[in-house]
Amino acid sequence: MKRVHYTDNYLINPQHPVTVNLIGGGGTGSQVLTCLARLDVTLRALNHPGLFVTLYDPDEVTEANTGRQLFGYSDFGLNKAVCLISRINNFFGNDWRAIPGLFPAVAKDAKEGNMANITITCTDNVKSRLDMWNFLKTVREIGNYTDYRTPLYWMDFGNAQATGQVIMGTVQKKIPQPKSKQYQTVGSLKVITEYVKYSAVKVEDSGPSCSLAEALQKQDLFINSMLAQLGCNILWKMFRLGMIEYQGLYLNLETMKVNPIGV
Repeated sequence: MKRVHYTDNYLINPQHPVTVNLIGGGGTGSQVLTCLARLDVTLRALNHPGLFVTLYDPDEVTEANTGRQLFGYSDFGLNKAVCLISRINNFFGNDWRAIPGLFPAVAKDAKEGNMANITITCTDNVKSRLDMWNFLKTVREIGNYTDYRTPLYWMDFGNAQATGQVIMGTVQKKIPQPKSKQYQTVGSLKVITEYVKYSAVKVEDSGPSCSLAEALQKQDLFINSMLAQLGCNILWKMFRLGMIEYQGLYLNLETMKVNPIGV
């Protein structure tokens, strides 16, 4: 029997735009933001309230960010989050929010405005993922009802030079599932930190690149945009179909293969 995960009903029939925290506006995050804007326009055309996105990033745009990331020469010196959100808001007429700083590492430092239904991480270090899961586990039980502050899903993007993965997991211990004779329903999806034991991984901070040529030695030109498209397609299916068969994927641009991860 085919295994599927039914999307939490709140995302399908919300009372207001679904809240999304996007952490990181670099190579992958800048591409994901554009995909989210397209998803928002499409959802609203289908009589759904759409999305409200908050982008967090403390970094400024440098020369190394051009080409692989969605920045131009006129953006040099600007904060990435402010630059990207301003562009999206001007183009699509949105009122999305930019936070030129880091997402709170611990729950006690968070405010109501830091809560969101969907968290998307596009960061390049292990600690941020471990901190995020600790944060989400702490706040997931707040309240006994679902609203715009309730964390439901965590999607993580990660990549090396020519390979990468996307994992969509459930923040809540279990998302209520309808009874089905056709499918085996799965209410709990592993998050990235449950797939990979990051606590046992030693990762050196590579530091910022000084040029586009140097940056391309660390991450290939199209790895980020490919991951963004494939990952956001999972989100699209969650909203459009109300269920998913795959919660993620592994991508290898060297072999041109995409391997799905079933729920």
